[in-house]
Amino acid sequence: MAEVRFGQAINRALADAMEGDPDVVLFGEDVAAAGGPFGVTRGLLDRFGPERVRDTPISEAAIVGAAVGAAMSGLKPVVEIMFMDFATLAMDALVNQAAKARFMFGGQFSLPMVVRMPHGGGISAGPQHSQCLEAWLAHVPGLKVVCPATIPDAYALTRAAIADPDPVVVVENKSLYSVKGELPDAPPAVAIGKAATVRHGRDATIVTYGAMAPMAVEAAAALAREGIETEIIDLRSLQPWDEAAVLASLARTHRLVIVHEAVEAFGPGAEIAARMADAGFDELDGPIVRVGAPFMPPPFAKNLEERYRPDAERIIAAVRRVMA
Repeated sequence: MAEVRFGQAINRALADAMEGDPDVVLFGEDVAAAGGPFGVTRGLLDRFGPERVRDTPISEAAIVGAAVGAAMSGLKPVVEIMFMDFATLAMDALVNQAAKARFMFGGQFSLPMVVRMPHGGGISAGPQHSQCLEAWLAHVPGLKVVCPATIPDAYALTRAAIADPDPVVVVENKSLYSVKGELPDAPPAVAIGKAATVRHGRDATIVTYGAMAPMAVEAAAALAREGIETEIIDLRSLQPWDEAAVLASLARTHRLVIVHEAVEAFGPGAEIAARMADAGFDELDGPIVRVGAPFMPPPFAKNLEERYRPDAERIIAAVRRVMA
């Protein structure tokens, strides 16, 4: 067991995957010499050389397009989009090419490629560098989308994404990169599509992912002092998502709050709420409440960003509402 930062856990996952499989290659803007904008790929160029770790021009379309070709040619590329906001420039390669290749060629090709995307606020990066756009990608058949919240999951989900035969988007919250925690010497594997029960409770279920998972834990601790025991489900994977785990939790608590940093309107929580209102209708003893960002771009100013992002107080208020 070693204490590492969230970003270092991803670095170790990349290194272990590259050590175990010579077909795994890494490229993107500044991922080689500089070690990535957040230091996640630091040291990999020295360890694996420029043939497997290389910097690219500033062109997200070219990066993801090259990854599609590399994956179809037998490699396992892992590429980084410096900020999730810039995935907009690679949507054709990602949505029309990567996601559709298996279908377009009658199953003759698998496309084992990974696209890493930092998202979210917490560093006052402003409206073009702080968006959470994972709902766009989870809507696309052929793509898988994961978003780790813990250090062991940052390692395990990165390894699972690289091992997967289909394109996987790994969404990493920027505010988690510097968080410290323990990483086992042999981290347990995590299957894409399997949620984790972070906390058991009887009164309400909180479904969340990414940076909002520790926020939910903070809220749950405060609610427990009031005698309200919440169960927390960390989805870990948004596409596919663990509907069975959420439904099982709802059957125990009969109340549901869904929390994400993405804009609330048309966010991932809307799909979860719709499914639970259908499949879990008989279990509900109150309204399903969503907690997300307001319908506006993320602000620059630190004090405004803090009000923009969901926090423990808003989660507590949502749980009180469903309890009422």
